[in-house]
Amino acid sequence: MTAEARRRAPLALIWAQTTAGVIGGGGDIPWHIPGEQRRFRELTTGGTVIMGRKTWDSLPERVRPMPGRDNIVVTRSADFVAPGATVVHSVEAALALADPAKQAWCMGGGELYAQTIAFADRLEVTEIDAEVAGDAFAPAIGADWRQASADPESGWHESPEGLKYRFLAYAR
Repeated sequence: MTAEARRRAPLALIWAQTTAGVIGGGGDIPWHIPGEQRRFRELTTGGTVIMGRKTWDSLPERVRPMPGRDNIVVTRSADFVAPGATVVHSVEAALALADPAKQAWCMGGGELYAQTIAFADRLEVTEIDAEVAGDAFAPAIGADWRQASADPESGWHESPEGLKYRFLAYAR
């Protein structure tokens, strides 16, 4: 392990996707699953969340910045301001700013997942058994990842709206 890797915060990616890999559409998440939101909050609170500008913009103002977490927004826009968050212009800058004593979480969107998956050692994926149209997709999980757990192992959870979902964890 290089000295640089030792200084960098551990990075995990967290997302919810349909079985076809859709994570969003039209700048929004096409489902509302309280159990998935609760898991996101439990896992990321106390850490650093790294997100793209579109993800920041999609958050309701009441949770911008995301409470109980260091917030870093990655954007190409030189004049972008995100009150309560740190704005950077590259993935490398975001990773360098993340506190190495805390877990860093990439929370999207699709472009940022594709740029950060090579740096990650953990994936937390909520798989939703639904067919929805979308224009944002989860990154491919390559052969170098192994499924570390599935919850529940013998079935799926069900949201109040009747959507079936499960939690999958991957490591490498």
